[in-house]
Amino acid sequence: MAHYLIGDVQGCDAPLARLLAKIGFSPSRDTLYLLGDLVNRGPASAAVLRRLMAHGDAARCLLGNHDLSLLAVAHGYRAPHRNDTMDDILGAPDRDAMLDWLRHRPMALHARGILMVHGGVLPQWDLAQVLALAAEVEAVLRGPDLTGFLAHMWGNQPDRWDDGLAGADRLRVVVNALTRLRFCTPEGAMDLKASGTPDQAPPGMLPWFDVPGRRSANVTIAFGHWSTLGYLRRPDLVSLDTGCVWGGCLSALRLADDGAHELIQEQCEQAQRPGE
Repeated sequence: MAHYLIGDVQGCDAPLARLLAKIGFSPSRDTLYLLGDLVNRGPASAAVLRRLMAHGDAARCLLGNHDLSLLAVAHGYRAPHRNDTMDDILGAPDRDAMLDWLRHRPMALHARGILMVHGGVLPQWDLAQVLALAAEVEAVLRGPDLTGFLAHMWGNQPDRWDDGLAGADRLRVVVNALTRLRFCTPEGAMDLKASGTPDQAPPGMLPWFDVPGRRSANVTIAFGHWSTLGYLRRPDLVSLDTGCVWGGCLSALRLADDGAHELIQEQCEQAQRPGE
């Protein structure tokens, strides 16, 4: 029985298939934890979703910003970006089944001692609060007010957490942190536009994981979303977006009980420009 963390697939089904073959994945025996951004910008988003859906509980998939964007576009609350590649889902006969499956995916997971998110964690949040706030968003995504949520999901304000936030503002901050965060101030004000390397942080900003005294520092956090950061592993952190859709690699980390995790990678032929 093996457990794997996998970084951003973004519609790159052929590299995903090769990676699963390389690791000898068996859904009857093994478990995959995919860190969000399953779809978009790559050539085969529908094939990715169908493959993962077929694996049932053996593929535990987080929601990323591109996955949420798909839901917003599908329900008419977001215009497609000129570089989006989601038409194979939007026009598919099994479109509704794929979209319904997607909206039932989690925003965060805690398994095998690792907190898994797509984007990041604000410095004020500890493990328990991350999971509680993720559950608030999940309940709305899975509930009868999905369209109301999607209508107000996007935006960069408020740019920081406050325990008194309510309604759409509260959910928006949670979504932005868990799926879009790279840089923030020591007080937790988010910059949601910068996408460079950590040494290119905007003035007054730090990578979210380097904020001194962040309350989640006592748990290992695995995330994707940051292709210019690439693979990074340290005791409290695993970054696994290695830019598959940009012509990089799709990465899997085999989790070992003794901490001797193994990195397995598969080259991707897709080559968009970063940021497209």
